[in-house]
Amino acid sequence: MVRIIFYIYLLTINLYSFNLINKYPSYSYVFNEFDIEEDYIYNDDFNSFVQKNSNRYKIFYKNSINRGGTLIPTFKTMLLEDDLSDLLVYLAMVESGFKLNAVSNKSATGIWQFMSYTAKHYNLKVNSISDERLDPILATNAAISYLHKLYNDFGKWYLAVMAYNCGEGRMQKAIKKANSDELNIVLKYLPKETQLYMYKILLVSMIGENISLGFSNNLDEVSDIYGDDIIQVEVEAGENIKYIAKMIDMKSKDLLKLNHHFKNGVVPVSLPKYIINIPSDKVIDFYTKYELKKELDRASKCCFISHFVERGDTLSSISKKYNIRVSDLIKSNNIKNGKIIINQILIIPVTEQIFNKFYKENKI
Repeated sequence: MVRIIFYIYLLTINLYSFNLINKYPSYSYVFNEFDIEEDYIYNDDFNSFVQKNSNRYKIFYKNSINRGGTLIPTFKTMLLEDDLSDLLVYLAMVESGFKLNAVSNKSATGIWQFMSYTAKHYNLKVNSISDERLDPILATNAAISYLHKLYNDFGKWYLAVMAYNCGEGRMQKAIKKANSDELNIVLKYLPKETQLYMYKILLVSMIGENISLGFSNNLDEVSDIYGDDIIQVEVEAGENIKYIAKMIDMKSKDLLKLNHHFKNGVVPVSLPKYIINIPSDKVIDFYTKYELKKELDRASKCCFISHFVERGDTLSSISKKYNIRVSDLIKSNNIKNGKIIINQILIIPVTEQIFNKFYKENKI
């Protein structure tokens, strides 16, 4: 009787595994990209996880795509250009659901959920003015460097991915205790959270690659959600993101989402120029509308006014007073690090109209 029950159990497991293979034919490609043996598809724990969570993670996948579809082609290109699998984009999906401003209860921040100390180690600025963990492009570059490091340390992608979650030290200890780095063995020596993390990445990868490879999984509607690529353009210090959005016919909230690392929606003044992210279909607008207007504005400023810096003056308040850009003020006075001091004399380039206004008010 016991033997019969055991055979029934084996038959049930094998039937479900067969169903899983039919349901997710992309599994072979996904497992290969993460250095996992194909027969892991028959693992009981993994089978059970997929059976219980398929519908939930299809919804999660679709919601994540709706949030981050514009960014995914860019991320995949960046990964491939750096000799990494583009399936590592699903690591970011599981980390944050592509919420650009995601913050965990441990203060991990951004799409790739960097802790502050790790971010700084990979040259991301984290300060009161900007948090580059929130810049999807800069954070992806940092994640690429970190993932290269983890792979070089552990030699297999599933180990690198799990180390991204639980930390390098814990991963090394688990391998040592297990006396093996095989997935089904080493998982027993890692936190449950890390096991589920690996399973989530494999499942959303299979869901996503079913779509990418043309297999049907009742999510065909999301295959057209991917938007335009993201590119980087250079703007001058002190520029307002909302103003740029207006000039390139974008909703300010959409451009702010791509540049969430500028905490006040204003480009810092500590450097003469900064890089911002815009959709590739806005490049022509950027150069023919924003850049052209900037040059025309400068050409119209035919006069100069001197301004003595007083207590309480800021680059922003002075720029508003004379209706000029912060970047023009910085450039005209060769200001370093965005700092001005009391009694400093500034040269203000202004239009003839502004000059006449101050002249009539006897302020020059």
